[in-house]
Amino acid sequence: MFAEVKKWAEFVKISHTVFALPFAIASMAVAARDTRGWPGWRIFLLVLASMFCARTCAMAFNRIVDRKFDAENPRTAKRHLPAGQISLTSAITLCALGGVGLMASAWFLNPLCFYLSPVGLFFVCFYSLTKRFTDYTHVFLGIALALAPIGAWLAVKGTDLQFLPLADSVLLPLILATVVVFWLIGFDIIYAMQDYEFDRTHGLHSLVVAWGPQNALRAAFLSHMFMWLLLTIFGFAARFRGVAFFVGMVVILACLVMEHLIARKRSMGWINVAFFRLNAVISAVFLIVTLAEVVFFDFFRLKR
Repeated sequence: MFAEVKKWAEFVKISHTVFALPFAIASMAVAARDTRGWPGWRIFLLVLASMFCARTCAMAFNRIVDRKFDAENPRTAKRHLPAGQISLTSAITLCALGGVGLMASAWFLNPLCFYLSPVGLFFVCFYSLTKRFTDYTHVFLGIALALAPIGAWLAVKGTDLQFLPLADSVLLPLILATVVVFWLIGFDIIYAMQDYEFDRTHGLHSLVVAWGPQNALRAAFLSHMFMWLLLTIFGFAARFRGVAFFVGMVVILACLVMEHLIARKRSMGWINVAFFRLNAVISAVFLIVTLAEVVFFDFFRLKR
């Protein structure tokens, strides 16, 4: 049983949840800060269910549509579908269940989330097709993951957006979503370095193929610096004033710089470190900083 659970968890890359989930939880915490301090366990669990189902649907769809390329690429030939460990029918069933699960979770959140759930499904799945026709596939992946903080924000405030100030209803979630877009562009370019030769010879698109590895890495670095600037702006816009915010921003900047120093080694093992571990630290630090600032905000409010 545990072997089966592990196999399916690896199939949909459950470990990569550490990228988008902290931003979604942080978004929920900030959205609920001015009203009740925490969105409540019902909303929290429904958002987790929505994210789990959306990721499951998107990753299963990615593996399904890329199965022929995965079989030809030495790096991915041992993935579950090309290796025959999971059947195509089972993968399609899982993809459909993930989509239905997202819409069901959104239904129990609020009407706005439910009506927007098909739009979210379209974007998280559409990314997998973009490498066939555009060099900017990284942008589409960024948009797909940026839906996580927006969806979490709407889960908390979707029923009363018309009564909120502009900053609370639009600006903050959009800034945070843009942060995620540029963050994803940067580290997905680094990840794409692994498949540069394969993509170039098989007609698959990416900025690494279009611009060459060195130019693409420069673009990734600029994208991450802009992401850090936007994250700083988000902190000030969200009224983060504690020491945690400033310490967290220094740690995140250090991780970003280290990520690019490692990526320039062009070693596949080092690229995986730069891609997964450092970005996991970045998202975790941002979540910790946000929760600390929200607690500080509530404490300061109560003292007043």
